[in-house]
Amino acid sequence: MAPRVTGVPRPVGVSVYDPDRCWNGYTVYAGGELIDMNGNLVKHFDLSQLGKLMPGGSILGDRRHNGPRMERGRELVQLDWEGNEVWRYDKTEQVEVDGETIWSAKQHHDFEREGSPTGYYAPGLDPIVEGGNSLVLAAREVERPHIAPGVLHGDCILEVNWDGEVVWEWQSVDHFDEMDFSEEAKNAIYRGGRVGADPYDWVHSNSVSYLGPNKWYDAGDERFHPDNFIWDGRHTNTVAVISKETGKIVWKVGPDYSLTAELRALGWIIGLHHAHMIPRGLPGEGNVLVFDNGGAAGYGAPNPGAPNGRMNALRDYSRVVEFDPITLELVWEYSALKVDGDRVRVGRFYSRPWSSAQRLPNGNTLICEGAGGRLFEVTPELEIVWEFVSPHETCYRAYRVPYEWIPQLDKPEENTVNV
Repeated sequence: MAPRVTGVPRPVGVSVYDPDRCWNGYTVYAGGELIDMNGNLVKHFDLSQLGKLMPGGSILGDRRHNGPRMERGRELVQLDWEGNEVWRYDKTEQVEVDGETIWSAKQHHDFEREGSPTGYYAPGLDPIVEGGNSLVLAAREVERPHIAPGVLHGDCILEVNWDGEVVWEWQSVDHFDEMDFSEEAKNAIYRGGRVGADPYDWVHSNSVSYLGPNKWYDAGDERFHPDNFIWDGRHTNTVAVISKETGKIVWKVGPDYSLTAELRALGWIIGLHHAHMIPRGLPGEGNVLVFDNGGAAGYGAPNPGAPNGRMNALRDYSRVVEFDPITLELVWEYSALKVDGDRVRVGRFYSRPWSSAQRLPNGNTLICEGAGGRLFEVTPELEIVWEFVSPHETCYRAYRVPYEWIPQLDKPEENTVNV
């Protein structure tokens, strides 16, 4: 996608579509915008940042309020096709909004419904539409002076039942020593805290999901128990697996990718989004898929680009990586460099914030390049077979679901596009 030129209208819509090579279905993005393969808007749900469709046409999504940035996740709701609310969670903490004290989910960035490990389509792993637990990425304000002075934005994982009761909780600040920060990194984190300032968002997690059934656990590796969670930290450059039984971090990559030959071969994952294990039944199942944004993130020794040691890892392009969690072998990568080998123009694919990647049943990958609002589907050979530029200039994530999940709509026409 070419850079936007000031004063020139931004092209929107579908520019490439090969029906025979795509995994065809509906795509949901920008919270609650549902489009067909030709880019026609077929449904709008009243949600904020993220919506995950369910079989039968219902959707799980977030709604926000106008409080401080880290408190905007007012509620997590499930809506039916008509937009009626059939479930809600909003009881993490009380917050002040416009002079009023209200309950808030304090949900941010991600959530899942039991049954579907990642919230996207995988054969035989449908989310439970009525009942079941929900996994909520949330935040609590906490103080941990050994990490940093002042109030911390405490990223936490909550498991909530259908009645809205928290039945399991994990708090990131309680596992600081398991994250293997160097002394330089710990010092850089500490220097970021301020007494009396807004809560310090030192981790900035943006993804959590169940591992679900997988070949690693089947082969006897207890770290990958299907009930365990995979979670990431954008500011710490970390992907980790958390034990449901003990709460301990039992597997991870990051924060330092220079420590072993395997990590150096994988390459630095910087400012990441949407780290998850590819679900069973999809090509690449069991591998970790992550949108490696690049930009600046991490903590460590000060350098000319990060004089205080914060955001000290720098790279001016993005890539989508799939890797084996046992060997750390890089299995597949999408980047501008991989597409044509042009090191000068490697930043043509670059989204510092947001973004996601979904493995599709035919082996293709749906990529959301969040900065610019560009969605596209690529083959394993890195050829673009569908591309859509959203009228929204930014997009947090996108998901593709099969036509049969939306029985309220007739299957649309699939018209080839080659602009």
